[in-house]
Amino acid sequence: MEDSPIRAIADARAFHALRERAYRLLARREYSCFELRRKLTPHDGHGQLDLLLDSLVSEDSLSDRRFADQLGRSRYRAGKGPRLLEQELRRHRLEEDIVQEVMSQYRESWRDLAAEVRQKRFGTAPPEDYRAWAKQARFLQQRGFTADEIGSYDEA
Repeated sequence: MEDSPIRAIADARAFHALRERAYRLLARREYSCFELRRKLTPHDGHGQLDLLLDSLVSEDSLSDRRFADQLGRSRYRAGKGPRLLEQELRRHRLEEDIVQEVMSQYRESWRDLAAEVRQKRFGTAPPEDYRAWAKQARFLQQRGFTADEIGSYDEA
């Protein structure tokens, strides 16, 4: 019983150190709750991580929605397709409504982005033959675009 005040002080210091580490990470970029938990788990010797994450969410320092929006913008600007973006959002274990909301923001523009990415890589001229088209289609598939966004050989 004598060590309970000492333990309370140690717990408070550990919580403060964990909070400082979380803020240093969040100062650099947005994190999902899942990702921040994974990064902080090795430093949580006193079992206070859940309390910290709840605190960060309640004060809006940590937001899965904000993280997902940032990730969506970043991947879209980088020319990544919807399959790649959706896969990455799910890898961060975001709630389904957040994933669908982010995906819906770009739903109307994936085809235009695919055309832009293709043009940036292969130029403005359409593919000369089926072999050239297939090469371009594979490139776009690797970037996460679907067959609908890539289009058919007849459209090229």
